[in-house]
Amino acid sequence: MNTIEVNNLAKKFGSFTAVDNVSFNVKQGEIFGFLGANGAGKSTTIRMLIGILEPTSGDAIVGGYSIKKEPDKVKTQIGYMSQKFSLYNDLTVEENIRFFAGVYGLTGKRYDERKKWVLKVANLEGKEKLLTASLPGGIKQRLALGTAVIHEPKIIFLDEPTSGVDPVSRRNFWDLIHELSASGTTVLVTTHYLDEAEFCNDIILINSGKLIAQGNAKTLKTNYIKNTILEIESDRIVESMEILEKEDWVGETSIFGNYIHIILNDNLKSDKDIIEVLTNRNSINVYRISKIVPTLEDVFIHLLEKDKSDV
Repeated sequence: MNTIEVNNLAKKFGSFTAVDNVSFNVKQGEIFGFLGANGAGKSTTIRMLIGILEPTSGDAIVGGYSIKKEPDKVKTQIGYMSQKFSLYNDLTVEENIRFFAGVYGLTGKRYDERKKWVLKVANLEGKEKLLTASLPGGIKQRLALGTAVIHEPKIIFLDEPTSGVDPVSRRNFWDLIHELSASGTTVLVTTHYLDEAEFCNDIILINSGKLIAQGNAKTLKTNYIKNTILEIESDRIVESMEILEKEDWVGETSIFGNYIHIILNDNLKSDKDIIEVLTNRNSINVYRISKIVPTLEDVFIHLLEKDKSDV
């Protein structure tokens, strides 16, 4: 069963097309990853799906309601957490919880129960009087998610929720997302962190407003890059990449931490060609050459380059 159905959704601002006829479906209880670079159209798409930005054309059914015809009803079915945590820093923890509960009409016993739940998931039990501005980023993040789902919505939209948060807090946050998904809540999340996309049941990649790929992590890795990928470790990474990208047997190059990833064309005869180019001709020490399975980042870079070349 789909809780989100997007059909040829488009948004233009004057002559600029921010979202260009995007279509996809999200199943109930699914964690759905929405990936793309800055300016790709992710946030614009989400603002249309939550009913605060009217599409130029197309439509979407969110929680059973049309975003064009019934945007107010859409808002009753969803929770939303923006990049800035959606909290009021000058309010206490308790005041933020009370405010968001009031927005969603929670009172009495239900309010008390949901308040306890939010405090528990945010690790803030007994700390209700703390000023929200004083909270560490990871705790504030969990509080923001708790307030976004205090009314137990069917669908939650998370727009780059872990931006600027340390790795441990990010992992704890994703544990909470999985708990929500397991309880039947549909989660649509945008993220810059491609390692986080591994946690998603389904993923779409968007570039310049257009959907350029869709599938789970395994599908994206196996279906979109067919050529061999090598990981190379050397003592001069940047120079090595600049040299290799000039060779006719190298399709694409990129730096991953202290290594280089190269996607090969069909012209490479053996690893000795790499040693010849880097070590024998340029006196660069090569410590390791390994064939690897592509990462999501490899796929993402490859598809962006391909999309750019197709324009």
